[in-house]
Amino acid sequence: MSIKVSHLTKLFGTQTAVDDVSFQVEKGEILGFLGPNGAGKTTTMRMISGYLTADEGEILVNGTPVTEESTKIRSNLGYLPENNPLYQDMYVREYLRYVARIYHIDQPWKRINEVIEMTGLTKEYHKQIRELSKGYRQRVGLAQAIIHNPDVLILDEATSGLDPNQLIEIRQLIKDLGKEKTILLSTHIMQEVQALCDRVIIINKGKIVADGNIRLLSQNLTNAYKVNVIFSRHVVDITLREIEGYISHEEINSSSYIITGKENNLNEAIFDFAVKKGLKIIEMSTLQESVENIFQQLTQAS
Repeated sequence: MSIKVSHLTKLFGTQTAVDDVSFQVEKGEILGFLGPNGAGKTTTMRMISGYLTADEGEILVNGTPVTEESTKIRSNLGYLPENNPLYQDMYVREYLRYVARIYHIDQPWKRINEVIEMTGLTKEYHKQIRELSKGYRQRVGLAQAIIHNPDVLILDEATSGLDPNQLIEIRQLIKDLGKEKTILLSTHIMQEVQALCDRVIIINKGKIVADGNIRLLSQNLTNAYKVNVIFSRHVVDITLREIEGYISHEEINSSSYIITGKENNLNEAIFDFAVKKGLKIIEMSTLQESVENIFQQLTQAS
């Protein structure tokens, strides 16, 4: 299953919430969908899931237009909305049984027990939903999204309210699900993007301002490459300028430097430089901008 969005536009009165947005997500891909509050993320996700109708454009899920086969598509799509609406008076197992009946799941109790274990609800399933912490309510929301084993998952702030231990568990679950499913993940937790996503889209004021993997976005923004290198001894500033493609450097200590260069083979250029100067390289690694920096640059610039 895949998601293909073409020239999607949504208006609320005179306000354009989503403005000519196009992208595609393939099976086995986890796409991070980022943007400031009010950027159009949730509106886009609601249109993909069929909860809202687009004013212009087309949405295909596995090649089928959402507007033509909405019910069929929803049966193979799991959706966790941002506000995670749940029936507070229901018990966890009772609520999941209710969702299972909506999807006409065979052997519902077997599947309910599976998702309870998968989402870490084993110790809490006997409680009413209103008695759960925010983190456990998020788990219930995720459980209902995956109970029918959909091929496509749309997760809007799926890890909101989770403590650090819960984050690790749910992050691993999303990773495992992402191996076989198409996942569109919206989050404000930038560590989640770096840990989970194969690719990111950044949307601002209803328009896509970036689409790609984090490393390429970083390079496109700075038009430069950064390498952290530790030599066997101190190297004077003027000598470092002999590195092919050299732009600048920052000295961390007497033998450790962050070197910025123009070429994507900067590592190789540093190695050649070290051989030429009789230096040993103790450690070398390529650096990239943090997601936070990329996000800020793109959303502030636009």
